[in-house]
Amino acid sequence: MLRSVILAAARSQKVERLVETAPVSRDVVKRFVAGSGTGEALAATRQLADAGLCITLDNLGEDTLTAEQANATKEAYLELLAALGHAGLTAPKEGGGGVTVATAEVSLKLSALGQAFDEQLAEKNAREICEAAAALGTTVTLDMEDHTTTDSTLDILSRLRRDHPGTGAVLQAYLRRTEGDCRELATAGSRVRLCKGAYKEPEHVAYQAPLEVDKSYVRCMNILMAGEGYPMLATHDPRLIAIAQDRARWFDRSPDEFEFQMLYGIRPEEQARLARAGHTVRVYVPYGTEWYGYLMRRLAERPANLAFFGRALISKK
Repeated sequence: MLRSVILAAARSQKVERLVETAPVSRDVVKRFVAGSGTGEALAATRQLADAGLCITLDNLGEDTLTAEQANATKEAYLELLAALGHAGLTAPKEGGGGVTVATAEVSLKLSALGQAFDEQLAEKNAREICEAAAALGTTVTLDMEDHTTTDSTLDILSRLRRDHPGTGAVLQAYLRRTEGDCRELATAGSRVRLCKGAYKEPEHVAYQAPLEVDKSYVRCMNILMAGEGYPMLATHDPRLIAIAQDRARWFDRSPDEFEFQMLYGIRPEEQARLARAGHTVRVYVPYGTEWYGYLMRRLAERPANLAFFGRALISKK
């Protein structure tokens, strides 16, 4: 119920205006979003890299309605990649199975590149970003959004991988179809991020109960761990992290043959602990001015975050 309320708030312009104008919103957002521009994103990336963590950066924005907006997003990514390369943050290292594992890469939402109104434009923009990333030795991961875009996103992924095989996929465990998608994508060299999912979806396409989502996550994890690809396990759940470590031992995967991924600002001590234990830990770092929808989905994905947000809103500090 709480998750549904938060997701409803994410679509409310009235609530958005209230949150954006709250005096302490800047401090709250700062915990989860690494600033509004390239310079701030670069500083956060450097700090994480110096702490032994890997990074994937997301330029926030998905309600793109015009070609001009889509092209502006593309240019923002090209600027970011150039800055990362200049700072020496895109140097690749070899992961298990020949997969490129760069210190910093980028994550793209195809909706921000024009997917909703022109799939060809979105693919063209994504291809330009993939080419720029490849020239710097790093990679791109295509974020997944609501279920109506899944087929389109996977189709574009397939075409991009013809020239850029390192392009990463994202699959969401709460979708009933995801086990089948995991089987198709668990191939040699295939980078697949597995997350629970944070969009409001109907019951006929997505599991609704948290326990059922967790069970699906483990089934999907087993498929990816048993396959020949490179699993990227996006979770903050201690139980799922422990299961992942057990599955890695079961399937005889070394620490360089998979990675954990966590969100910027959430469980930083756990991120550091896993990195010290020899795991690759990649932090998902969002930046940009369009932070509201992202923040609401993060609260819905893990309602415990709401307590932090609530305390910050009423605090005068």
